[in-house]
Amino acid sequence: MKLFEYQAKALFESANIPVPNRVTIENDSEVDDAIRQVGLPCVIKAQVLHGGRGKAGLIQIAGEKEEVKEKVNEVKARSNHMPYLLVEEAVNIAKEFYVSMTAEPVTGDVMIMGSAEGGIDIEEVARTMPEKIIKTTVNVNEGLLPYQAREFLYDLGIENRMIGQGTKLLLNLYDVYWKHDAELVEINPLMVTEEGNFVAGDGKVTIDDNALYRHPQFSLTREHFEDDVQYAAAIEGIPYLQFSGDIGLMCAGAGLTNAVYDLVNDYGGSVASYLEFGGPNYHKAVKSMELIMQNEIKVLLVVTFGTIARADVMAQGLVDAIKEHQPEFPIVTAIRGTGEEAARDILQDFGLEPLSDTEEAVKQAIKLAGGIPIQ
Repeated sequence: MKLFEYQAKALFESANIPVPNRVTIENDSEVDDAIRQVGLPCVIKAQVLHGGRGKAGLIQIAGEKEEVKEKVNEVKARSNHMPYLLVEEAVNIAKEFYVSMTAEPVTGDVMIMGSAEGGIDIEEVARTMPEKIIKTTVNVNEGLLPYQAREFLYDLGIENRMIGQGTKLLLNLYDVYWKHDAELVEINPLMVTEEGNFVAGDGKVTIDDNALYRHPQFSLTREHFEDDVQYAAAIEGIPYLQFSGDIGLMCAGAGLTNAVYDLVNDYGGSVASYLEFGGPNYHKAVKSMELIMQNEIKVLLVVTFGTIARADVMAQGLVDAIKEHQPEFPIVTAIRGTGEEAARDILQDFGLEPLSDTEEAVKQAIKLAGGIPIQ
């Protein structure tokens, strides 16, 4: 679960990591009170969960009261779904760094990464200037030790006079990472002010979904999703993605889904949405149909192959879902796996054609959607 910036900064603050004075607001009627709390100039920041906010105009600086109101309305107008804005004090920045902590995928240790090229697209830095990325790993049984933090900061190019302050910040950030079962904690930029202090300019925290039960203060809310369908799917524990095409996909397994998605595009079609029908969701066909019907599609393509989930249960669930929800769009099925023969009988008895070839199913779906499959 990704936290919004205002949530991440609240965690940082509770761990004694310096953050700017700030307040969350919903509209320009709250600007006067926000200015009283943070002063001028201030920074208006959209609270959304995707990156690239600066390039998208979702972060603005304002120096006067009326300008703050204008910027608040301007930022809100740039996003369809933005429940909150963060208004925070502008900081006199002398230098910007990047620092993050995440799991090292091979050893399971904690990897700390940093760069003196903070405040910009760090993925681009890693691609074009990998030598600018400093890394160190932390044994999870020992935790981050002060000497490791100091060595990392020296490698990062931090001045001697700020090593002590930086060491405390890294140790506190490690506490945030460890105590909150985080997959990622990131500060970008980690600002050094002209007064010689570290301040977390931005904050990202992603908590492991499997550990959310240990952190009941955080829960998925409507604000985490762009529309009601994605939110409803998340509450059901069903992975769901929204696209802009006209073919709905119900597939079992990420690998098969990727293959079907590519086939649809290769043969000239376009995907409207994807819903995971495998894993623990294979018996949720009725709910899945309810979700997928909330998106406008021209045809539904259901594809499974070789899963441990029972194909006959999927087929019966699909039949039950059609009976209950009466979808008006055609449905193409290629449901294969354990109990495949029984699945074929169930689909045929209901009047659906059980296909056994994925590419044939994709071409048929494109044709039913009104396209002409590329041969």
